[in-house]
Amino acid sequence: MFQPLTAAIGLRYLRAKRRNGFISFISMASVLGIFIGVVALITTISVMNGFQEELRTRILGTVAHATVEGTAGTLSDWQAAVALARKDARVAGAAPYIQTESLLQGQNRQGAILRGVEPSLEGAVSDLPVKMVQGRFDSLQPGSFNIVLGSELAAALNVRVGDSVNAFVTESTATPFGSMPRAKRFTVTGIFSVGAQEYDYGLALINMQDGQKLLRMGQDVTGVRLKLHDIWQARSVARDLANRMEGIYSVRHWSSDHANFFRALKMEKTVMFILLSLVVAIAAFNLVSSQVMLVQDKQADIAILRTLGMSPKQVMQVFMVQGLVIGLVGVALGTVAGVLLSKNLGFLVRFIESLTGNELMPSDVYYISGVPSVVNSADVLVVIGIAILMCLLATIYPAWRAARTNPVEALRYE
Repeated sequence: MFQPLTAAIGLRYLRAKRRNGFISFISMASVLGIFIGVVALITTISVMNGFQEELRTRILGTVAHATVEGTAGTLSDWQAAVALARKDARVAGAAPYIQTESLLQGQNRQGAILRGVEPSLEGAVSDLPVKMVQGRFDSLQPGSFNIVLGSELAAALNVRVGDSVNAFVTESTATPFGSMPRAKRFTVTGIFSVGAQEYDYGLALINMQDGQKLLRMGQDVTGVRLKLHDIWQARSVARDLANRMEGIYSVRHWSSDHANFFRALKMEKTVMFILLSLVVAIAAFNLVSSQVMLVQDKQADIAILRTLGMSPKQVMQVFMVQGLVIGLVGVALGTVAGVLLSKNLGFLVRFIESLTGNELMPSDVYYISGVPSVVNSADVLVVIGIAILMCLLATIYPAWRAARTNPVEALRYE
């Protein structure tokens, strides 16, 4: 794109002493602005990647990656479904479950999802067994009618381990006095906390066989939950399993169950990217100002180059080289600083907290009390590309002005 001569002259102008020191000041301001913009953009996007990854990990540690359910709400031959799923190399674990809406009554009342699980199989599809803060997960034995509550749900009900909780489900029972909701008394034997309000506040776990008795489902279950080695294959794995099973089944996967949530995170990341790109754009405007002033300062030099045979295109390339180098210096420094800051952000936050003696994000207020950061190379390359493109566009007008310089007019008063 650029000839050696034009590049050499452009770089020589960068090292030359300015007659107008204000031009050098504006050039340094442009480098500083691009530097700050790139650092802010990389750091913010990395933090948003970290929060997104943290939320995805917490949510997917509680919910199934994929679910196969009967179209009538029940699945009869769940043992065959689990055995069939385990034969698939893409499946890390499979477990049956029962799920229904319920009203729990302790000291207070609170609605929640009542899920029946097999304690010996649940660890293969979720992290709930290792998220216990009180009690034991394996206390959910058949016939014990024990229950494990989310931490916020237990607080809302005002119950502790050892207290009793009445569970009312949506199915009703006909009595001489009319239709009555089914109810059962459970004993709280554990409390879990996964760090996601949807589950800490709205999920209660019981043994699957106890749930079958409560809902009078016999040996049927609601469906089979799957955990996969690659979460992005959830849709295809669940569909393949449903096709291999006899009968008609409905398939759900994590991305559809939480589509709006992850779509909102993606939109928020995009909006922040656009807003912070404006910082780089403003710095590029400073680059335009410095280049225009430089062209005005170098009118005589441009005229001499034109009289020596340099074409307008070559003159334009001289000043585009200079503007690009200024921009590239800011982008390079900003990229290095942004990546280093993003990778050491957690340490920096802890250092600030140790100096001030205060938590920036208290754990009793925020579910995520740290500042997670994930540097994505693709995002960094996009930031670099956009910053360089803005710098390139910023050099076009001043270089075009330089190319239109009339040598006769420029040298008239020299």
